[in-house]
Amino acid sequence: MTFPHHIKIVEVSPRDGLQNEKDIIPTEIKIDFINQLSETGLSVIETTSFVSPKWIPQLADASEVFQGIQKKANVNYPVLVPNLKGLEAALAVGVKEIAVFTTPSETFCQRNLNCTVTESLHRIAEVVDAAKKQRVRIRAYLSCVLGCPYEGKVMPEKVGELGEILLRMGCYEVSLGDTIGVGTPPKIKRLLEIVSRHVPLKYLAVHFHDTYGQALVNIYSALEFGVAIIDSSVAGLGGCPYAKGATGNVATEDVVHLLHGMGIDTGVDLKKLIAVGQFISKQLGRVPQSKVNLALGEVE
Repeated sequence: MTFPHHIKIVEVSPRDGLQNEKDIIPTEIKIDFINQLSETGLSVIETTSFVSPKWIPQLADASEVFQGIQKKANVNYPVLVPNLKGLEAALAVGVKEIAVFTTPSETFCQRNLNCTVTESLHRIAEVVDAAKKQRVRIRAYLSCVLGCPYEGKVMPEKVGELGEILLRMGCYEVSLGDTIGVGTPPKIKRLLEIVSRHVPLKYLAVHFHDTYGQALVNIYSALEFGVAIIDSSVAGLGGCPYAKGATGNVATEDVVHLLHGMGIDTGVDLKKLIAVGQFISKQLGRVPQSKVNLALGEVE
């Protein structure tokens, strides 16, 4: 079996990992956290989200965080933007890459974005058009691709159709998010078989939450299929504020350990990554949700 030789890891912990934290984390801690991540060999670190503080108070310091971090030349620092107002705020501090998001679930879209899926695509089109004029790169997220907390089953065909629309708009990559973590290897295979008819594999990323402990086996299934881009979050931080019961993302440490054990290159220094996971977990007053982190003494 042939697996990809190199995997690009998109580190989402500063945004997706921290957004669900109830206690406000000091801006200087977030900056220190991102700076430490920049030293691990990661090439993409999603830094924050320019969303209304009313909806996600934790990320109210988006501008300060983005301006405060030490940006390395070989690292991309995308931010999430929900609308034109968010894009304008991001552009004002020099953002060069953004992420937009929608979902195939009408109910989840209403709860998350207060609009229909069709309306969300219109908003995204406005953001993408404005971003392209400023030569800003655009990544896209699709949430709830394998199941919705309100509607249950999600049809892969709809996921594929939305992915194709986003790609045609000008998004360079589409990340498939199992927001509530209900995926299993057969479901992953079916999803990728159908979605890849609409979006070539080289443009697809996977974003798995570990709610039922299936994230790593689902990643393995995606690797078998040829996916070479994986979203993950150091120390397993994360969750979705609009999906009850959705636990953290798959831990980046565990993903890197798996990939290196398979002989797949990531460019990431696992020991440095483990140290960062311990740092942010200590700041949050918890144990890292990473099997590799817990078994630190056994890691080579």
